[in-house]
Amino acid sequence: MAETRPLIKRKGELPRERVPVILESTGAGDFYLIDSGAGLKLEQYGPYRIVRPEAQALWQPGLSESVWENVDAIFTGDTDEDGMGRWRFPKAALGETWPMSLLDVDFLGRFTSFRHVGVFPEQIVHWSWVKEQAEKADRPIKVLNLFGYTGVASLVAAAAGAEVTHVDASKKAIGWARENQALARLERAPIRWICEDAMKFILREERRGNQYDIILADPPKFGRGPNGEVFHLFEQLPLMLDVCREILSPKAIGLVLTAYSIRASFYSIHELMRETMRGAGGAVESGELVIREAGLDGREPARALSTSLFSRWVRQ
Repeated sequence: MAETRPLIKRKGELPRERVPVILESTGAGDFYLIDSGAGLKLEQYGPYRIVRPEAQALWQPGLSESVWENVDAIFTGDTDEDGMGRWRFPKAALGETWPMSLLDVDFLGRFTSFRHVGVFPEQIVHWSWVKEQAEKADRPIKVLNLFGYTGVASLVAAAAGAEVTHVDASKKAIGWARENQALARLERAPIRWICEDAMKFILREERRGNQYDIILADPPKFGRGPNGEVFHLFEQLPLMLDVCREILSPKAIGLVLTAYSIRASFYSIHELMRETMRGAGGAVESGELVIREAGLDGREPARALSTSLFSRWVRQ
């Protein structure tokens, strides 16, 4: 049974609100979105051109079939966000990993059986924000990265001078994150890598009185912890945010929530975030993360592809 506690009854004024906010990326570093349509997206990841399923791409592709066929890797199989499948390599067999760079941090792209490639580049808008906050702070800030996956956000924060605690329930993901740390030449950076169920971890941090200046939370719709713990987003998100509020420091800078693969309005998580942060001042800004198509050369802005919902409480 999942560990829990009653929600805290919040008092005081609701934070100011900014809605809707669209945080847009046109690509960065070694990544950009070339084209999309017919339930697919065509992306450039470093040296490789990749095709993957994309349910949000309801329109027809803008580029020719010949462009879409001239690719290095195609994911085939289950089109559900977390569905299993396999990669097909039309030109030549490729290795599992390849070098990438975003925000001056080197890491490994990776072909996984769940169609992901080891990084969610639309989140660069959040990572850039964390980087800016860490660099302009007059003190070392503490960042907690929940559901941290392969660690790119953690490495960006650490490279900017933050002390980072990275939590993920997957031992394999933690292993990839450590590989990325070595590739980024950040072995001496103050990062704690913790393989644990995120809810168990933050409840324990609350009991211990540990606090953080920035918390990043990127929970799945459904997940399992290393000891069989079960996470259901709609059931556990209110408690997760409630506990996150309790472990924010008195000088906290922000709490960032990203939600993928849920059939909901951003307003649902926006109002939850505002109620959670009632009495804390600041502002809650919520909306969508989108990536704009950039064409074959990465420089021709076209349609915007929605990737996820987000809500972010900020002190200022």
